[in-house]
Amino acid sequence: MNHALKRMMASVAAAGMVILVLTAGFYVAGARINTTKSIPVGLYWTSYMPVEKIEKGAYVIFCPPQRSMFDEAKERGYIGAGYCPGRYSFMMKRVLATQDDVVSVSDKGVCVNDDLLPHSAPLKVDNVGRPLPCYKVDRYTLGNTELLLMSDESATSFDGHYFGPINHSQIKTVIFPVITW
Repeated sequence: MNHALKRMMASVAAAGMVILVLTAGFYVAGARINTTKSIPVGLYWTSYMPVEKIEKGAYVIFCPPQRSMFDEAKERGYIGAGYCPGRYSFMMKRVLATQDDVVSVSDKGVCVNDDLLPHSAPLKVDNVGRPLPCYKVDRYTLGNTELLLMSDESATSFDGHYFGPINHSQIKTVIFPVITW
């Protein structure tokens, strides 16, 4: 190998290490990148706000509870494999209902306090024709530890209209958008 090629390979390796260290540093500091349709694509920053103080409209990262529907969601590729119990990946969603909100889920979509949420009509089948689960409920009042987590960006997001309310204990952090597109 000639000297110029060795120098170029060393420069590329050094640049790769710098990028790796910077990426790890930003992650440890709280940076998270969303590439899904569940919330706006972009860069988010974590906050260690107590879950009891999470308000409607907040974006959160959570671990799905260990339920058979999440096992199936992972097998079908709706969610990835990861470090949560059940070997699920973290999920990012928006809090669209909290304590004392009245939630209804029907074929028309999700209503919170009698307001129909956009993009909330549950699909009957996924993009390859497999039946989807559906959480149906008529006028359920969320308890003090429950949150309804959904997308208000995408009609195809795997979210609360399929799996129902999530307990505060599943929330790992609140995230704030830095740059979205």
